[in-house]
Amino acid sequence: MLFPTATFAIFFMLVLPLSWLLMRRGELWRPFIIAASFVFYAGWDWRFCFLLAFSIVWNQALAQAIHHRRAARARRQLLVVALAGNLGLLAYFKYYDFFVTSTNNLFAFAGIDVPLEARSIILPVGISFFTFMGIAYVVDVYRRDFQPVGFGKFAAYLSFFPHLVAGPIVRPSELIPQLESPRDPRYVDTSRAFFLIGTGLFMKVVIANYLAANIVDEVFGAPNQHSSLEVLVGIYAYAVQIYADFFGYTNMAIGIALLLGFTFPQNFDAPYSATSISDFWRRWHMTLSRWLRDYLYIPLGGNRGSSLFTYRNLMLTMLIGGLWHGAGWTFIAWGGIHGTALVAERWWRERPGFVERPWTRGRRAWHRFVTFQVVCFAWIFFRSDSFTDAWDLIVRLLTAWGEPSPLVSGGVIAAIAVGIGSQYLPRRLPLVLMARFSRLPIPAQAAVLSLALLVTHAMGPEGVAPFIYFQF
Repeated sequence: MLFPTATFAIFFMLVLPLSWLLMRRGELWRPFIIAASFVFYAGWDWRFCFLLAFSIVWNQALAQAIHHRRAARARRQLLVVALAGNLGLLAYFKYYDFFVTSTNNLFAFAGIDVPLEARSIILPVGISFFTFMGIAYVVDVYRRDFQPVGFGKFAAYLSFFPHLVAGPIVRPSELIPQLESPRDPRYVDTSRAFFLIGTGLFMKVVIANYLAANIVDEVFGAPNQHSSLEVLVGIYAYAVQIYADFFGYTNMAIGIALLLGFTFPQNFDAPYSATSISDFWRRWHMTLSRWLRDYLYIPLGGNRGSSLFTYRNLMLTMLIGGLWHGAGWTFIAWGGIHGTALVAERWWRERPGFVERPWTRGRRAWHRFVTFQVVCFAWIFFRSDSFTDAWDLIVRLLTAWGEPSPLVSGGVIAAIAVGIGSQYLPRRLPLVLMARFSRLPIPAQAAVLSLALLVTHAMGPEGVAPFIYFQF
C-alpha cells in the first residue's frame, strides 16, 4: 500500500478517527493499531504477515528471557540466539540467492561445478527495517538500557504502519514510551504534520518520479547510448531522485505518525550541504547512521583502540552498511567508497601537527563541492545493476563529450536545482511557513492543502512509482 494513493487515503481516513476514538482505552487501541498495521502490510503480500508476526514473537520472547536471566553467560547466549534468528531470516530472504550466485561464479572461475541453485526468493518489503528495530530492542534489553514491555506494546512498536516498510528506524526508547499513555489530540501539531506530508508528496511524486522517468532510468539503463553530458546530469539527477524519494517517504511517515499522535525522529538534515563524508552521514538517513554506530561500529570496538583498529571498524561498518542496502557487489563497492573516504578523512585529521583551519565561505563551498562529487560517484555503483554497467557509465562520462544531449532539458535541470537548492534554504523558513499556516482559519487551511494536492497531481507523472527504499 503506497502512501500517495487513493487506497491508502481511504485506509487512513478509516484508521485515523478510530485510532483517536480508542486512544484512551489502551486495551482496545493496541489490538486495533496492530490489526490496522497488519492490514497495511498485507497490502503488499499477505503471506509476509506471518514473517512480521514471527519477528514480533521471537524478539519479545528472547528479550523477556534475557531480562529475567541474571547470569552474564546465559544472557549472552540468549542474545546470540536472538541475533541469529533475526539475521538468519534476513540472510535467507535477502542474501541467499546472492550467496549462491557468488559461490557458483567463484567455483566456476576455478573450473569447479557446484550444484547450488538460486531460488528467486521474493524479498519481503521492509524486512530490513523491522528486523533492525527488533535487534535494537533485544540489544537494549541486554545492555539494560531499556526494560522490556508487554507483548501488546512491543507488537504495536514493531508493526506500527507509518514506519513499517521503509523507516525511519525508530529506537525502542523513542517510540515505546509514547505507547505507555494515551496521546492528547490537543497537542498534535497538525500544521507540521500537513507540511511534512505535503512536502513529502511533492518531493516524491513530482521531483523523484520526474527525474526517474525523464533521464535517470534511460541513462542507467543504456549508458552507451547517451552523451557525456547526459551521463553527468543523469548521475546528479539520481542523487536528487534518491534523496527526494526517501526524504519524501520519511516526511510522509513522520507526518502520518504525527497525526496519530506520535513523534518520530528526523531522518534527513540537508545531506547535500555536507562539508565532508562524515558530515554527510550525520545528515543522511540519520536513523540508520545512528543504528550502525550504536549496534555495529561501537560493538566492533569503535575508536577505542589504535588508529588502524579504528580504520578497520569504520570500513567494516560501511561495507556491512552497503550490503544491508542490497544483495550485490555494487552495494558493497558503494559502502567501500564511503568507508575509504571516512578512513581518509580521519587519517588526515589525525596527522601530527594538523590544525583545523577556520571556515571561510570559499573553503566551505569547496568542501561541499568535493563531498557532493564523492557522494555522486558512489551513487553510480549503488544505482548500477553490475560493475560492467557502472564501468560503462564511467567510460561514457569521460569519452562522449560534444554529442547531442536531448535528455538534458530545462525541466530536468529545474528539478535538480529544486532538489539541491531546497537543502540550502534557511532553517527557519519551514518553521515560519508552518506558523503562518497554523494561524489561518480552518477553511483557508483546507483550501491551501487542496491547492497543494492539485498542483502536485498536475505536475507529477502518470501513476506513482514504488519507493526506492522498499527494496531494502
